[in-house]
Amino acid sequence: MVSGRYTSASAAAWAANSCSEWAIEEPELFEYIFPISTSAQHSPWGIAFNTAQRMAIEADSTWPEKTERAGIEGMRAARAIALLSYRHYDTYLKMQPRSTGFLAETDSGNIDTSEGAASYQRYQGEKLVRRFCAFSYYKLSQSMDSHDVSRGRGSLEKALRRIRAKTLVMGITSDILFPLQEQQLLATLIPGAFFRTITSLYGHDGFLLECNQIEQLVIDFLSHAQAGDIGATAPR
Repeated sequence: MVSGRYTSASAAAWAANSCSEWAIEEPELFEYIFPISTSAQHSPWGIAFNTAQRMAIEADSTWPEKTERAGIEGMRAARAIALLSYRHYDTYLKMQPRSTGFLAETDSGNIDTSEGAASYQRYQGEKLVRRFCAFSYYKLSQSMDSHDVSRGRGSLEKALRRIRAKTLVMGITSDILFPLQEQQLLATLIPGAFFRTITSLYGHDGFLLECNQIEQLVIDFLSHAQAGDIGATAPR
C-alpha cells in the first residue's frame, strides 16, 4: 500500500502499469493520472515480442551457466528485437537511411555494416549489455507479460471503474507496441477519462521525445479541469 495522497502521476509504458494498479487499488491516492502509451493488459502482440527476446537469450550457450555474464550475447540480440517494437518503419527510413553501397563486400571480403540500420541495431545491443544483466532483462519481460488489471477483479471494466482520479490518457500515432486502440479502451472504461493523441515519427519511444506535445496536453487538461469545464473542452 502507498501511503498519503498525491496530486498527480504521469507514467508511460511499463511504469504506467504500476500507475494504473495504484489508481485502482487505492482510488483516493491520486487527484490526476496521465497514462501514456500503455494498456489495461499486455497484448498477445506484446507478449510475442517479449517471448522472441527471451528466446534470443535462451539461445546463448552461456545461459545455463547462471553466472554474472550468462546470456549477454543473447541479450544483445534481444535488445535489437525490442528496438523494432519501440520504433516505426518511418523512424528508420528517416533516421537510419540505406546508403548506396550498403552490404557491399569490402576488400577483405567482409560485409559492411558500419552505417545505417544494421550498425544502429548492433550499437543499441552493445549499449545495453554494458549496463544490464540478462537475468534482470529476462525477468522484467516476464513481469510485463503478466500485466492485467482485471486479475482478481472480475473484468477490465470492473477494475478500471474503480479509478477516481481525473484521467487523461495519451497515445502515440506511430506506436506499434501499444497501438492507439489500447489507450482508447482505457479512456472508455475509466470514469470521466479523456483521450488525446501525440503525433510522432518515433513510434513507442515518442513518449521520451515528444516532451513539448505531452507537456501542452497536460497543461491544457489541468487548466480546464481546475476551471471546472473539462467536460466541454477535452473531448475523447
